[in-house]
Amino acid sequence: MPIDSKSAATARDRAIVIAHRGASALRPEHTLASYRKAIEDGADWIEPDLVSTKDGVLVARHENEISGTTDVASHPEFAARRTVKRIDGERTEGWFVEDFTLAELKTLRARERLPELRSTAFDGQFEIATFEEIVALADEESRKRGRLIGLAPEIKHPTHFARLGLAMEDRLLAALAVHPHTRAAPVMIQSFEIANLRALREKIPRGANIALLQLLGRRSERPYDAEVAGASIDYGAMMRAEGLREIATYADAIGVAYRDLDPAENADSVRRSRLVDDAKAAGLRVVAYTFRPENHFLERAYRGEGNDAARHDAGSVRQIRDYVAMGLDAFFTDDPALGRRAVDGD
Repeated sequence: MPIDSKSAATARDRAIVIAHRGASALRPEHTLASYRKAIEDGADWIEPDLVSTKDGVLVARHENEISGTTDVASHPEFAARRTVKRIDGERTEGWFVEDFTLAELKTLRARERLPELRSTAFDGQFEIATFEEIVALADEESRKRGRLIGLAPEIKHPTHFARLGLAMEDRLLAALAVHPHTRAAPVMIQSFEIANLRALREKIPRGANIALLQLLGRRSERPYDAEVAGASIDYGAMMRAEGLREIATYADAIGVAYRDLDPAENADSVRRSRLVDDAKAAGLRVVAYTFRPENHFLERAYRGEGNDAARHDAGSVRQIRDYVAMGLDAFFTDDPALGRRAVDGD
C-alpha cells in the first residue's frame, strides 16, 4: 500500500496519539507485541525508552533495572549479577541492562510491570526488543497500513550511561540515519536532562524530520545533569515563561505531566492552561503524559465504578478530550485505542 507522507493525525490537524511504551495497558510494555498492538489500535507514533546493553546495543526498557519487567530473577545463571547502584542519585537494587550482553538479555522474557492492575496473561511470551527491531516493525506496519508510523525514543539516564562509556546519543542518531523509515518518518527524541538535548541540537537542523522534546518532571525536581553540575535550576523554573523561552533555544517541544497543566477557567469560562499558552508563545509544541484507563490513574472526575484496577474507558476518553482541548499537540497514552477515540470524536 502506498505510504502517506504525513501521519493521519497531522493530516487532520488533530493531536498526535503516542503509544506510551506501546499498548502497555494491554501487553507487557516495550515488547514488539505491545508496539504492534498499539499500531493496530491507531497510534500515530510509538515510544521506545532506550537503555544500553554491555555491548552497546540500544534496547527498549523503561528503566535499566529490569527485575520488575523481566523474569531475570528466575534465571540462576544470572543470580550473581544482582547488585546495588546509584542511578541518578538514588539507591537502586536489582539487575541492570548495562551488565548484560544483548545475547544474554535475549534469553529473558518480559512480564507485566503492574500485575496488581493489569493482566499477566502474556508474561513469559516476549523478548526484550532492540531499537533496530522496533524501527523495522514501524517500517513494516507503515507499508502495511499506508501511513508513516512515527517514533518518540527517550534516552534514559543519559549521564549514568555516559559515565559508563555507553553514551547513547550518537548511536541513536546513527541508527536513525541508516534506516530509510527513520529518514522519512517523524521522530521526536526525548530526555529529562538538558545537556544531551543541547548537544543533539547542534547535530540536528531545525525543520528536519527529527525533533527534540524536553521532558519536565515534578516542579521541585532538578534535571540530573544540572544537579551533577551544581546548577540550581529545577523543572518548576523551566515551566515558567522565561524557562520555556530558554528551552525553545534548543528544543522543539516540551513533555509535561498532564497534572502539571493546572487547568483553570478563563473569563469566558473556557478551561485553559497557562503552561500550554506560555509554551506556545515561546514557539514550543506541547506533549502531555500519560493517560491511562484504570481508576487508579484517572482523576476523580473521570473514574468509574469498581476498584483501582477497574478500567473506565469512557472516563479516559473524556479526560483526554478535556486536556487536548487546552491546545495539546500530542499526548502519551497506555491504551492508544482510547486515544484514537478521543481525537477522532467516536
